[in-house]
Amino acid sequence: MKIAGVDLKTDCIHFKGDIPCKPHKLHGVHCSDCSYYEKRAGRILIIKLGAAGDVIRTSVLLSPLQERYPNHEIWWLTHTPEVVSTQVHKRLKFNAENALTVQGVEFDVAINLDKDTFACALMQTVNARNKFGFTLQDGLPAPVNELAEKKFLTGVFDDINQSNTVSYPQEIIELCGFEYKNQPYVMDAPGAPPITLANDGKLVVGLNTGCGDRWLAREWPLDYWKGLIQKLHENGYRVLLLGGPAEHERNVDLEKNTSAEYYGTFPLKDFLAVVNLCDVVVTAVTMAMHIAIGLKKRLVLFNNIFNKHEFELYGYGTILEPDVQCTCFFQHACTNPNYSCMEHLSVDAVFEAVVKD
Repeated sequence: MKIAGVDLKTDCIHFKGDIPCKPHKLHGVHCSDCSYYEKRAGRILIIKLGAAGDVIRTSVLLSPLQERYPNHEIWWLTHTPEVVSTQVHKRLKFNAENALTVQGVEFDVAINLDKDTFACALMQTVNARNKFGFTLQDGLPAPVNELAEKKFLTGVFDDINQSNTVSYPQEIIELCGFEYKNQPYVMDAPGAPPITLANDGKLVVGLNTGCGDRWLAREWPLDYWKGLIQKLHENGYRVLLLGGPAEHERNVDLEKNTSAEYYGTFPLKDFLAVVNLCDVVVTAVTMAMHIAIGLKKRLVLFNNIFNKHEFELYGYGTILEPDVQCTCFFQHACTNPNYSCMEHLSVDAVFEAVVKD
């Protein structure tokens, strides 16, 4: 293409159109004499909006996509672009402007892994030769094709979900027509942490003490956290408290009444760097769990209300469940009038999982 007599290689994977490309900014080259030219073979769109932990684990798709579609430009639309790997060429914040943008672009492949009505509606309007995941039919979420049918049903019927023995990474990789090969999470290396811990040789155990506001049935009692901190301290471990705004008050209380260290809440990028300071992470099913897996940290995972087969720990961790049956599958809060199952996950069991080689 020529504009005003100037050669433009608009099919280059580096070409932006609205701003100078990276090779030009770094080396001053123009399209006509650029040795960094890489022909774009096509475009791929991923719609995975949130939560942040789900966005992180969806990164398992990047390796098979790059293998099958080399030199394709990958776009990702999400609420949390800051956790998406820089292997993705366009990490787009979900808003009206970017939704309009993807509607105006032709893609070779479009993948939508959210069943929110607005995500499915966007998928329905996207111009793509091949679509995977979920779309909108008759005003309701629906599978795009047969590959997505099984995953669709696990979100509709609890008994089908409970009988599932396939992890989420395997589900979404096969949903997109790829072979599952235990593909790992793909995350950028964290930057410098916003805090500094004393270099005393102690192993650092990060305790993510809450579970946000959505799934309160997963909470472990505060006194149990105190007991675990005491045992860890007595055995020479450094304990670092982790969490977001929902856990702040709890973590302040724990710091005040135990030997644990707490440095407050952080923006998402900084939180990744703080988790990276830990040798072991103890958490319920939260964003911190997915960050720990992405960073290849040893993980002790609490689970009660979800199907444990959903989680792929890649050999880095242990899943602990209460000694009594949880009767609140996918429930916001515990509804059992006789017992709270998380009270039957003992401090000793968690401690043994932490110190296990």
